Amino acid sequence: MTDLIEERRGRVLVLTISDPATRNALGPAVYDRGRDALARAAADPGIGAVVLTGAGAAFSSGGNLNRLAALREGEPAVAADGVERLQGLVRAIRGCPKPVMAAVEGVAAGAGFAVALACDLIVAARGARFVLAYVKVGLSPDGGATAFLAQALPRQLAAEIALEGGVIEAERLHQAGGVNALCEPGAALETALARARTLADGPAEAIASIKGLLDAAYAGGPLDAQLDRERDAFVANLFRPAAGEGIAAFRGKRRPNFHEV
Repeated sequence: MTDLIEERRGRVLVLTISDPATRNALGPAVYDRGRDALARAAADPGIGAVVLTGAGAAFSSGGNLNRLAALREGEPAVAADGVERLQGLVRAIRGCPKPVMAAVEGVAAGAGFAVALACDLIVAARGARFVLAYVKVGLSPDGGATAFLAQALPRQLAAEIALEGGVIEAERLHQAGGVNALCEPGAALETALARARTLADGPAEAIASIKGLLDAAYAGGPLDAQLDRERDAFVANLFRPAAGEGIAAFRGKRRPNFHEV
């Protein structure tokens, strides 16, 4: 059974999907552990960012096909429960007030691709492969994959990925804006950690506000409503201690320390 390993690296929580024998296949137990770990991270002021990665040479091969075949022998409600537990992990990533970053080596396939897309930022090793091959086994994507592809990429590229189910390499996704940074193979975790540490040292409440504003913007709605949300968040943050520290540091030409105010 795939494990999810939690490790603190200073103010960064690293969550590692671990079952190298299956290239870190996903299932309900991992979804539940990830959801719970993110809930704890959200409530812990000592954690400022989260990095999600896979053990060994892969991020995740996605759902276990043997498990899916067994589900066909049971009731649809059981299959729906598994999808809802994946959705619980995705909602936890999106709803976490701390930035969540995916560090991708090797392959991110199926639900693994969906989970990476749910993250705020993606760092990928050159040559890493992203695959949404549900269609090749007669299935359609889950875990928010179509929503995130539609947000991140032109429709034609999103359609190619979902309808053809082929491999798209990290370099092409980076060019299209779906991957934030490329690194050399084997360096994805350390590269992601460096970026995550910078975020973790930032103003936590302002960062949470920005995540919420971006989610609201991508959800659509009238401009006036988004302007109101931005106004309210700006004013709330202006009167918080972090803004006082940030402004004083800028005026004093020094590095701000947001976590001792």
